[in-house]
Amino acid sequence: MARTDVPVRTTTPPKPRLGLGADGTASPLGLIIKIGVLGVVAAIAVWAAFPLIATGNWIGLIILVAVSALIFYVYLSPRVIPAKYLIPGTLFLIVFQVLPVLFTLSTAFTNFGDGHRGSKDEAIAAVEGASVQQVPGSTVYTLTLATDGDPATGDIVFLLTDPATKAAFVGTADGLEPLANAQQSADGKVTSAGGYEVLDIGQISARSADIVEFSVPTAKGAIKNQGLSRAFEGTPQQAYNNDCDCITDRTTGQTWTANGDDGVFVDGQGQALAQGWKVNVGFRNFAEVVTNPVIRASFLKILLWNIGFALGVVLITFGLGLLVALVLNKPELRGQRLYRSLIILPYAMPAVAMMLVWRDMFNTDFGLINRLFGLHVNWFGSAPSSMFAILLVQLWLGYNYMFLVSTGALQAIPADLTEAAQVDGARPFHAFRTITFPLLLVALAPLLISSFAFNFNNFTAIYLVSEGAPFPPDNPQAGATDILITYTYRLAFGGAGAQYGFAAAISVFIFLIVATISVVSFRRTHALEEIN
Repeated sequence: MARTDVPVRTTTPPKPRLGLGADGTASPLGLIIKIGVLGVVAAIAVWAAFPLIATGNWIGLIILVAVSALIFYVYLSPRVIPAKYLIPGTLFLIVFQVLPVLFTLSTAFTNFGDGHRGSKDEAIAAVEGASVQQVPGSTVYTLTLATDGDPATGDIVFLLTDPATKAAFVGTADGLEPLANAQQSADGKVTSAGGYEVLDIGQISARSADIVEFSVPTAKGAIKNQGLSRAFEGTPQQAYNNDCDCITDRTTGQTWTANGDDGVFVDGQGQALAQGWKVNVGFRNFAEVVTNPVIRASFLKILLWNIGFALGVVLITFGLGLLVALVLNKPELRGQRLYRSLIILPYAMPAVAMMLVWRDMFNTDFGLINRLFGLHVNWFGSAPSSMFAILLVQLWLGYNYMFLVSTGALQAIPADLTEAAQVDGARPFHAFRTITFPLLLVALAPLLISSFAFNFNNFTAIYLVSEGAPFPPDNPQAGATDILITYTYRLAFGGAGAQYGFAAAISVFIFLIVATISVVSFRRTHALEEIN
């Protein structure tokens, strides 16, 4: 009987739509890496969700959940292969580029700064808390300063003991509550309490500003510290009246009415309380640069020096670097490697350390430069000498880099071109000007543009050498050698009071100026390439 072979039909199991190996990842190492990455994503999402929920930021929570779900879908799905490579870079771009720019832009339209950091309710609480005074018969507690959590960043709390009853309490920003399981010393101070970190002297000193501003709200007013070991329950002398939307001083009867446009409480003479709140001021910060005569004069003077500084640094470093590169590019010169090594050596040193060394070398009394040349020049006492010192430091720090890139560009230009020009009778300088230099510019123009943009915001070059000095006596915020970025830093973090909103507006101006110059320069570079 003949045997007939019956074909066996095999079926391929369908690929799963989602899963760790759904996209073809089969190796154990690949699966472990994928599990680890997705685990980190899930951990970050959970960690970030709690503060968003606590603050009621539901939009942020929705975005967090959507982004987390998208990442899981992309990396567990066999589809959307390009997205697997695009998502990491896109997320980093959003976190480190887009969000800071958006935050800066949003800050530029506010009055955010010292005295205008929180909401109106927080400003009222601060005004009332700062005016608390002890009244006769009020309770005086034994105080222990502590934090809820980390001593450096946790919320300040008062651990209090009533001397009459020996009862312990914890005072927080929400009020006063009984404190259980507190260990007390013989004098009644709380030495330890579950969940709270008792501060030592060093930690108290570091948090002194927070302690001064802190108060515990009570039914009678608030509890304020009186030194480091006592606290009293007092009554605020300045209280908010909702009917007139104003602050009234109970002793003098003076009132400060809320001004919603400026985020301050002002009296009849236009004097405002130090504590205000954050409001949207529209284009006021931008307009102030143009309309305020003092700020306009400072801004224009700083802008001109800023452009001159950035352009000057690029020209002198490129000029000297190119000159040295041309000299050391001569084949007949001996010891080229030694010379090049010596020139590159300063470039290998930390720029920050070198700037500090140069600053000391320009010291009037003990500086090497004055001693070496027998001078007694206060280099940072006048604008011209201070500018000269800064440019000299930048020349020393930057010409070796330009030497490196110029040497590479010169060696990439075919020698046949200049040799042919010389055969036709061209002098060496004419051949360099008409052949070598244009080809160099084509290669180095993008680098020179980026160098200009870098020096336009070269904060360390100014701050570590001259700190913007000298300063006019009538305007300590705008020095003669300040550039826009150091001026912005002084506005935002200077001792005269932070003005984050105005500083953010200056940052937007810096961005627009650098972007405009860069776009024009790159277009000119493109035209240069077409000519060549």
